[in-house]
Amino acid sequence: MVIESIHNSKKYDCLHPLFAKAFEFIRGNDLQNMVPGDYILEEAVLKAIIFEGPGKTKEASLEKFECHNRFIDIQYIINGNESMGWKPRHSCILPKGEYSEEKDVLFFNDEPDMFFTLHPGQFAIFFPEDVHAPLISEGDVKKLIIKVKV
Repeated sequence: MVIESIHNSKKYDCLHPLFAKAFEFIRGNDLQNMVPGDYILEEAVLKAIIFEGPGKTKEASLEKFECHNRFIDIQYIINGNESMGWKPRHSCILPKGEYSEEKDVLFFNDEPDMFFTLHPGQFAIFFPEDVHAPLISEGDVKKLIIKVKV
């Protein structure tokens, strides 16, 4: 997992061949005025999702304590503040159902090892090894999730 400011994003381009394109999308668009929805950046390997809506309670977020096998998540905060839970996948022992190949998601009943809060202009990168509980907030959140094929 990486927690960082968009101002320092260029130093993460080397972590994956599509990260430079993903971060350029963040830096090069007026995200404040983009309509919520899906944006295909590169077919089948890079997709941006703009979400705008109410946050969840910690308990509601933990119902979907999740990880992915095929995609890395870059979650960038546009407006609002968002807390997230995190735990390394190898430490999770309570799977909640089976992995969904179709949705690329596996849920866990484990408790996060830590919580952190992102503010506008900050992002987190969640690799397949990172189980995360996003969208914990008392207010509305506008965020960008970029799905990067592993």
